[in-house]
Order: sequence, then C-alpha cells, then structure tokens
Amino acid sequence: MAINDVRPSTTTARQARSRIGFIDWLALALMIIGGLNWGLVGLMNVDLVAMIFGQMTTASRIVYALVGLAALYGIVLAFRIPDAGADARAI
Repeated sequence: MAINDVRPSTTTARQARSRIGFIDWLALALMIIGGLNWGLVGLMNVDLVAMIFGQMTTASRIVYALVGLAALYGIVLAFRIPDAGADARAI
C-alpha cells in the first residue's frame, strides 16, 4: 500500500456483509419451498402444504406464516448482500 493511498481496506467489510448465517439459509429455504408451492398451485392447482398438513389446519397455517415471515426477512437479506457488479466496478 502506497503512502498516498488513503482509501481504507473494504475487504473485511465486504466479507462481513456477504456472510450468510443459519437464519439466512433457513429463510431462503422457506422462500424456495413457498415459491415452489405457489408454482404448483398456479400451474396444477395442487397445494402441497395443504396435502401434507391438511386444509388450513394449525400446522399448515404455521407453515404459511413461516414462509411469509421468511419472505419479509428476504427483503432485509436482499439489502445485506453486496452488489457484485459494484465491487467489480470499484476495482
């Protein structure tokens, strides 16, 4: 690093932002499950959650609520993941 180079190292900040923990993976998995379920509902009129847990039972409502909460968390997660294109342009 040159003496005149006053730009701080952002490598550690990028690494900290790009780490994905267990809760992040869980939310992503729930969003994928929910997306696949809605795809089945839209394409084939098959609600897999209702088939497994029953039509609007407590268990199925919990699954639907968890998928909805995961989607809300996904909004937060989307802002935490750095833009790879911006990193490439900064170099």
